[in-house]
Amino acid sequence: MALNRKIAYIELTTGDIETKPIPVKVRNMFLGGRGLDMYLMYNHIKPGVDPLGSDNVAFVSAGVLGGTLASASARTHIGGKSPLTGFVGSANMGGFFAPELRWAGFDHLVIKGKAENPVYLWIQNNEIEIRDAKHIWGKTVHETQEIIREELGDRDIKILTIGPAGENLVRFANVMTGIKDAAGRSGMGALLGSKNLKAIAVRGTMDIKLERPEEALQYNKKVIEQITSAKVSQTQGKLGTPFIWGATNTQGLVRVNNFQLNQLEDADEVEAEAIDKVAVGMAGCFGCQVHCRSKYVIPEGDYAGVYDEGPEYTSQGAWAAEPGCRSLNNILVCNHLVNIYGLDTLETGSLISWVMELYEKGILTDEDTGGLDLRFGNEEAVIEMIHRIAKREGLGDILAEGPLRAAEKIGKDSIKYLVHVKGMSNLHSDERPTPGLALGIATASRGSDHLRSRPAIDLYHLPKQVLRNIYSQPVPYDGPVTSDYRDYEGKAWQVFWQETCYEAVDCLGICKFHTVFLGASLPSFEEWSKLLYYNTGLELSPLDIWTIAERAYNMERLFNIREGLTREDDWLVDRYFDEPTSVGIPGVRGKTIDRDKLKNMIDEYYEHHGWDEQGVPRLETLQRLGIENEPSHIL
Repeated sequence: MALNRKIAYIELTTGDIETKPIPVKVRNMFLGGRGLDMYLMYNHIKPGVDPLGSDNVAFVSAGVLGGTLASASARTHIGGKSPLTGFVGSANMGGFFAPELRWAGFDHLVIKGKAENPVYLWIQNNEIEIRDAKHIWGKTVHETQEIIREELGDRDIKILTIGPAGENLVRFANVMTGIKDAAGRSGMGALLGSKNLKAIAVRGTMDIKLERPEEALQYNKKVIEQITSAKVSQTQGKLGTPFIWGATNTQGLVRVNNFQLNQLEDADEVEAEAIDKVAVGMAGCFGCQVHCRSKYVIPEGDYAGVYDEGPEYTSQGAWAAEPGCRSLNNILVCNHLVNIYGLDTLETGSLISWVMELYEKGILTDEDTGGLDLRFGNEEAVIEMIHRIAKREGLGDILAEGPLRAAEKIGKDSIKYLVHVKGMSNLHSDERPTPGLALGIATASRGSDHLRSRPAIDLYHLPKQVLRNIYSQPVPYDGPVTSDYRDYEGKAWQVFWQETCYEAVDCLGICKFHTVFLGASLPSFEEWSKLLYYNTGLELSPLDIWTIAERAYNMERLFNIREGLTREDDWLVDRYFDEPTSVGIPGVRGKTIDRDKLKNMIDEYYEHHGWDEQGVPRLETLQRLGIENEPSHIL
């Protein structure tokens, strides 16, 4: 059966390993992937633990559709208490690891304790072995995978690993798989590094028996046609996610020179078409028909001839807009470096841009920077800072602690120039003209975030009736909708709806780019209900899936509240309210977020959730969702 994969409890301190089946009751409550990980996190992590201590727990999982015929069913989720924020740690990546984990017999790994020396896990067809990793400690992400495959004699082994940044406990280190697939936010690489866990290698040859294979095949053909016929998918298949840059930068919706401008001018080399010219092909994840990332060889400079994949839209911002750089080669080199070190490209680029503004304002001096000229546009300095952060050298050691700890160390009002929520830096987008997107980053469960609740289709100026059709399914909604992304009205529901949508997607283990997140005509709750039924046999209506996602998101909220989250954490830094945008198209110039209107949106957002005015889930909400007695320790 598609549901007969197990959960494994791995105690690194003692070497004990226990496996259990996952009850259907738990599936019906949390499905899998991120949803079930949130349940496990609330049940297995004790309140108040040190995120880098041995009592923290790491969770690695596949979604319930992973490795089936469902389109793009490749996503891996990694969770734990975040070393960066102290709240929910949660990261998601594509590639081929999750299907392989399921073919090896497992859906969830619960990793506890700390190994005395570096180790990696070797998982093969219901068997798990803890192996010595001293010989790969210190190796890059790419080197580690090659060494393990050679050691185990199988080129088809799929591996997730940390790089030197995770080993050095950089608080925003990634977990990586393949060339560039990154579980990239909240510091899950540091969590694995704190456990001396270098990698997890998986090889599986066990069939996943589909419940209704013929119907699953035929229905997935229909879904694939739905996805590939969408213009947004076709564009993405040619140019990758960098195609988004052209629209957002042209309008003035990106932050430049940290947060001083909102449009990068004279930057033709940053455009997706420029990246396309150096690409040698496109790559995709398991079960994907879109193939959204470029394969490239760095054309010039010290890294000329080096192969890598990407860059994504976020790297255009991290290595061009935010630090004020304009060369394609800089984006390609920086993208390569964060990939091999295992660093969050968003956090790394944002922090470097932040200290560049501090340097410009005289808060940091040449003595503080170790002689680096950290002026905006200095590409050599940006590259050097990546090395220093990963290796924890000089100023890089301070930045490796993340925004709030770094600001406390630097002092001198440096914190006022940070662009963060809950201690996580924002990506390069500028939400001052877009209240819905601003609400999304302010309230997102893991910190400033574009992959938790972002109503991206808000930017498309879709007709009101199209928006109403989307946002009224599978739960009715008769409140206001607007086609203008500058409006405040109705945005609280849009953020709540997208938040629940994203949670559902992460429980299923499918790619957000294959869902209504990116395009109005792409699959949503109705299609997911049928994919579940044909592939797994679970009979869950669209409303059932919505409720599962809502339940899982409330578990995240409960975890955060237990770890000290208050309403004050669901907020933006002062720059959003006090500094108007200065460039871009006329409709976005002179924009700030209105404090009172944001407060009202948050009140409305809490009400949609069934939370009180402080953002705490009401008892009747928990009872409706069946989680009033958590932690229940069913698993």
